[in-house]
Amino acid sequence: MNNRKNSETTGARNSGRPLGLEAAAPELSTDVRVWKVNRVKSKRAPYQLRWVVAGRVKTASFTTVALAESRRSELWQAMRKGEAFDVDTGLPESELRAAAARERVRPDPNWWDFSREYMATRWRTTAAKTREGLADSLATVALAMRGDGMKAPTLEDTRLAARWAVVPAHEGEEPPSELQAACLWLSTRSLSLSHLTDPKVARDVQYRLSFKLDDTPAAAETYKRRRRGFNTAMEYAIEMGYLDVNPLAGVKRSGAKGDDVVDPRVLVNQEQGAQLLTAVSYVGSVHRNRGRRLVAFFACQLYAATRPAEAVGLREQDCYLPESGWGTLTLRETRPVSGKKWTDSGKRHDKRGLKAREINTDRPVPIPPLLVAILREHIREFGKAKDGRIFQNERGDVLGTSSYWRVWQEARPIALPPEKAASSLGRRPYDLRHTCITNWLNAGVPVAEVARRAGNSPEVIHRRYEGCIDGHEEVNNEKIEIAMGWVSTD
Repeated sequence: MNNRKNSETTGARNSGRPLGLEAAAPELSTDVRVWKVNRVKSKRAPYQLRWVVAGRVKTASFTTVALAESRRSELWQAMRKGEAFDVDTGLPESELRAAAARERVRPDPNWWDFSREYMATRWRTTAAKTREGLADSLATVALAMRGDGMKAPTLEDTRLAARWAVVPAHEGEEPPSELQAACLWLSTRSLSLSHLTDPKVARDVQYRLSFKLDDTPAAAETYKRRRRGFNTAMEYAIEMGYLDVNPLAGVKRSGAKGDDVVDPRVLVNQEQGAQLLTAVSYVGSVHRNRGRRLVAFFACQLYAATRPAEAVGLREQDCYLPESGWGTLTLRETRPVSGKKWTDSGKRHDKRGLKAREINTDRPVPIPPLLVAILREHIREFGKAKDGRIFQNERGDVLGTSSYWRVWQEARPIALPPEKAASSLGRRPYDLRHTCITNWLNAGVPVAEVARRAGNSPEVIHRRYEGCIDGHEEVNNEKIEIAMGWVSTD
């Protein structure tokens, strides 16, 4: 049936105008002849039906002869009933009326209601981080879809109200007192989805996805995440019949490079890395070893390129830590921080598999003797949590992002001279992972193996770390000279 519909649309397009039925009074005629199905030279739709309406030839192509004959029978029966046909599209009058009726009853929810509906459909099958990202995308677009009028909510209140409203658990609840006015306004004054077909509204949506509330450009990764969320919402809108196409299809972020390459200035050298780990051990020494219990955590990122959320979920049984030589970390899960309202458990940390991998898959990462020794010492001194996790806070709970961020910010001024501490050098704990991956590449480890250990694709490694690789120019030049026969290999 879908093949027939697509083929008829193609035939109508060939006849002069799209099957949109925009004309208020179509030209009708009973001068109709239907010809037999013919075979044409086409791999996709080799069976063609032709018919004539008021002297104008119409065609429709089908993938099978059965579909073509079925459509011919429908047109033939309409002729026998005496139905008039539309001269432009070649369709019987009854089909015109049915299509017009579908257009008249087409639902057109406003952005507020649509956001809540869409989020409810995605909630059960998405991770907490994905839910939070989708909510941010929907709330960002709400800034462009909030409508006009007196007492309109501020941009900040609009964003907060939209993020609160899309959580399915809040359905039927009274919004927080500070958001009640904004929620009431947005629920009744938000623009409907059909407004997205207005170029002015579409441009405003694109702007909101690209910029922050203070009108400064959003980071490339932030824009990509927001745009992905909006695109998936539009796919749902098209599926439900609210829209025909994505209003931003083909629209690119104006003036943005869209890259996510690693800045070499954030990378620490071997000496700086060791100094940072030592400085971490000094932080909070009189408050239950706040820094000492995080030395091994940061070392996993510096020497094994683990993501912070992967290290948080690392258990003792996932570690092979021999007394001498290289060991192995088998990464199996992540513990990203998402906030209580986004997780199914009602806890701040979600429990997920590895990023961009199938459920229940793991990633073994060889670790050098230095990291083996650090981890062995950490387990000996601090033990493990009840569920086997190596890294925990002072209360034995899951290690939070704010906890290790505070320690890192306190450690940098201790380890680095003032001019370096004020720079971007090692500003984020994640920069230790970038340093480790760069070290592997500069050591000559094949990109495919680096990608496997880091949990990325080779394409991502090439793109993100191309500007960080150095020290290979002379070696590569020598290889070229040998290949060109300019030097002897003896």
